[in-house]
Amino acid sequence: MEVTPLIWLLTIGAIIGLLLFDFFFHVRKAHVPTLREAAVWSALYVGIALAFGLGVLFFGGTGPGGEYFAGYITEKALSVDNLFVFLIIMTSFRVPREDQQKVLLFGIVFALIARTGFIFVGAAMINSFAWVFYLFGLILILTAGNMLKPDGPESQEADNFVIRLARKVMHTTDHYDGDKLFTVENGKRAMTPMLLVMVAIGGTDILFALDSIPAIFGLTQDTYLVFTAVAFSLMGLRQLFFLIEGLLDRLIYLSYGLAAILVFIGIKLILHALHENNIPFINDGEHIPVVEISTGLSLTVILGVLVVTVLASLYSPAGKAQTAINNARRHATSYLDSEYTAVPSERERIYDLLLAERDQIIALGPKYRQRAREQDELMELLQRASDSHDAAVDRGEARPDAAPKLIPPRGAHDG
Repeated sequence: MEVTPLIWLLTIGAIIGLLLFDFFFHVRKAHVPTLREAAVWSALYVGIALAFGLGVLFFGGTGPGGEYFAGYITEKALSVDNLFVFLIIMTSFRVPREDQQKVLLFGIVFALIARTGFIFVGAAMINSFAWVFYLFGLILILTAGNMLKPDGPESQEADNFVIRLARKVMHTTDHYDGDKLFTVENGKRAMTPMLLVMVAIGGTDILFALDSIPAIFGLTQDTYLVFTAVAFSLMGLRQLFFLIEGLLDRLIYLSYGLAAILVFIGIKLILHALHENNIPFINDGEHIPVVEISTGLSLTVILGVLVVTVLASLYSPAGKAQTAINNARRHATSYLDSEYTAVPSERERIYDLLLAERDQIIALGPKYRQRAREQDELMELLQRASDSHDAAVDRGEARPDAAPKLIPPRGAHDG
C-alpha cells in the first residue's frame, strides 16, 4: 500500500495529539476514573481504531484492510496480556490508586517509542535479509512455549537488575510524594518509588516488544500498517485497565490462547520464509513451494482462538473462583494500605468489592469455599480488613454495613 510522507506525518501527528489530550484532560490531575469514564473512553479509542481500519479497507483494498485488522486484534490481545504484568508491578510497588493512570500513560508512551524503533529495525532487516522470517518464526514459537510455563515466585515481583542498581546508586524513599519522581527527605534529594515504577514498566515494555513486533510482521510486512496497528492497540490501554481490572485474573486461559496464536503466526512466518528461501544450505538456496496462509485465514483463526479462550475463562467455575480469590487478596491488601488512596469513597468501593467477592466464593459451593479457606495468608488478610472496617465504622469514618461479616463463621453456608 502506497503511503505518502504527508500521510505519515498526519498519522504521527494525530497519535501524538491523542496522547497529549489524554494527559492534559485526564491524567494530569490525579483521580480515580469511574467505571463509566473508563468504558466511554475505551469505546472511543476502539472506535477510532476501527474507523481507521475501515479507511484502510476503503482506500487500500481488502488485502491491506484485512492485514491491518489481523494485526490490530493480535496486538490488542497481547497488550491485554501485558496488563497482567502492569497490575503486578503496581501492586508490588503499592502505587496510589489516584496516580496509577499516570504510570500507565508513561508505560504506553514508552511502549510506543520502543516498538516504533523495533518496527523500523525489523522492516530494514526484512527488506535486506529474507532469513529474518525464520528468526521471527522461531522467536514466536519459543515465546509461546515460555507462556505455558508455570509462573514462579519471581514472576510476582516487580524487581530486576536495573531497579536494584537504581536503589544502590540513589537514595530512595519508602513513601510516595504525590506523583513526584524526586523529593527531599531529611534535607537530601531522594528518588521516590514512582520513578522506580516507571523504570520497571519501561523495562517490561522492551521485553513485550520482542514478541509483539515479530507477531505483527508475521501478518503484514507493510511498515505503515504495522506502525498504525501497534499504535492504535496501545491507545486506550490505560482506560481498558480500569475497565477490565477485575476480570484480568479471571482470564485464566488467555495465556493458552495467546500461545496458540503465536505458534500459528510463527508457523505462518516459517512457511513464508521457505517460500522466499535464499539460504544456501536449505534446498540449495532455492525457493520451496509450500502452502502459504492467507490473511483471511489468519484473521479467522485469531478471532476464533480469542473468542473460545475468553468464553472458556469467563464461564469456567475454576476461572470464577480464581478471580474472586485473587481479587479478594489484592483488594484486602489495598484496603489495609494507608497510602493506597486518600479518597474515602474509594476505600468504601474496595470494601464493597471484598463483600461481593466473598459472596462469589460462597455461591460457587463448598469445593471453592474450602480452597479459599485453605489459604491462610488470604484468611488473615480478610480478617484484618474486616477488623479495620469495623474500627472505621466505630470512629465514624465509614458507613455502617448491615451486610454479613467479610469472613462468615466456619461452617456457614456449607449445608
